[in-house]
Amino acid sequence: AQDPDVGAGELALRPVVDWALKHTFTDYNGAETTTTTLGLTASMTLYDFGRSQAAIDMAKETVMSTRYALLAVEQDILLQAVAAFMDVREAGEQVELQQNSVRLLGQELQAAQDRFDVGEITVTDVAQANAQLAASRAALSAAEGDLQIARESYAAATGAAPRGLNAPPPLPKRPASVAAARAAAQKNHPSIMQASREVAASELAVVAAAAERNPTFSGTAAAEVNKEEDKQLAVGVELSQRIYSGGRLSAQHRKAMANRDAARSALLNTSRAVNEAVGNAWANIDVARAQIGAMDEQISAAQQAYDGVREEATLGARTTLDVLDAEQSLLEARADKITAEANLQLAHYQLLAAMGLLTVKDLKLGIPTY
Repeated sequence: AQDPDVGAGELALRPVVDWALKHTFTDYNGAETTTTTLGLTASMTLYDFGRSQAAIDMAKETVMSTRYALLAVEQDILLQAVAAFMDVREAGEQVELQQNSVRLLGQELQAAQDRFDVGEITVTDVAQANAQLAASRAALSAAEGDLQIARESYAAATGAAPRGLNAPPPLPKRPASVAAARAAAQKNHPSIMQASREVAASELAVVAAAAERNPTFSGTAAAEVNKEEDKQLAVGVELSQRIYSGGRLSAQHRKAMANRDAARSALLNTSRAVNEAVGNAWANIDVARAQIGAMDEQISAAQQAYDGVREEATLGARTTLDVLDAEQSLLEARADKITAEANLQLAHYQLLAAMGLLTVKDLKLGIPTY
């Protein structure tokens, strides 16, 4: 929608041609006359001392600003798709984990019931196993609900329901340092580029507002013919300038300067926000990596503890509650690792978006763009 504004600005420097057919009836002291005239008029601004050129340049900057805004929308859409993809995979893995937990707790309940039947444990132990199984089933229902919500979000983001999702691709390579990432973001991020173009447009708006005080040099050509075939041809030039407008031109100039200052401030704020987004994404990557490393150790230790407690419980050295607690700790560790792995994937793409590199072109998706 912004593209035609450039052409509209250029039209101000092109000729304008009008035609008019005029019929006049006159009654002057009883004498009636009629006149019919066909006229053709052409006019053109020959020179306006930079006013039109400033408007054209301003329209071009606005077009580029809008295209960078479109690129920002492109990044947002792709990031939403990535987040939806990760959410579906994470939710699916959580469902599988909870299903496995329900299966194991069902075995634990059966084992507790068998031991109760032979008098090794009390009814309290059986009740504890039953309660833990019920809690696990509730957690499974919640996980299945989360999966359905994630599938709906995926369909909203991509336009299609998720089916047979592949494993995530290798993690995108990140820059050597957060400073390098921020430098790339300042150079590439579409929001910064958009704000920069808006600053340029506002600077030109100040020039255009000042140029409104300049004279206008224009030329006209007119031809007329009446029903008696009398012909008239006129050619002329005109130099005009507004002397006084009640302060309107000065007010417009001040407004343009205020808008320019606002655009400069918006650029500064956008630059700071992009730097913050890069820093946050960088930190999220480091945090997720550290969590995954720690959780691998936690899962290994929790697995050993669970296996040991189960063995001790069969010998009577541990209670059913000890076994259930160990199993719950192992489950929580595995669930936390699933979440951390999804967060690591998403944080890498958030970093690309913060750097302005999550685009069809940079990702080499082969999709036609505007």
